[in-house]
Amino acid sequence: MGMSADERLGMDIKRVEQSLMSAKHLAVRPAGLTVPQYAALFALAGNPGISGAALARTCLVTPQAMTVVLKNLEERGLVERSPHPWHRNVLETRLTEAGRTALELADERAVAIERAIADEFTEGERATLRELLARCEQAIGRAAARQ
Repeated sequence: MGMSADERLGMDIKRVEQSLMSAKHLAVRPAGLTVPQYAALFALAGNPGISGAALARTCLVTPQAMTVVLKNLEERGLVERSPHPWHRNVLETRLTEAGRTALELADERAVAIERAIADEFTEGERATLRELLARCEQAIGRAAARQ
């Protein structure tokens, strides 16, 4: 073994990510949403008309996964999709009123989790944490490129 368990940060990062996703799952459930559905609605609120592919990139999921999320949201009447005026093979996606209502309910509860995280740190510490996480991501990318 090249590194002891104490030297490895991957499990710490994963543990925090799983804890966050678990808490968000509980937070958005009363709105009838999953975390990926909530993420899609949240992104759509700020980017009306975005394509499924762009939405997938924004939400950090594969286009195939986003297709499933959007299909479920559309079937429930939370989003509507229509052909782009110039690019007929691109579908624009927008929130419906029902989608906006579900998002507002879910976001109210999800914000409480985000606020609890933010409140643990000073503004400077939050900036440092973001910088450190960005460095982790860059290091992972470099290591993966060497594989």
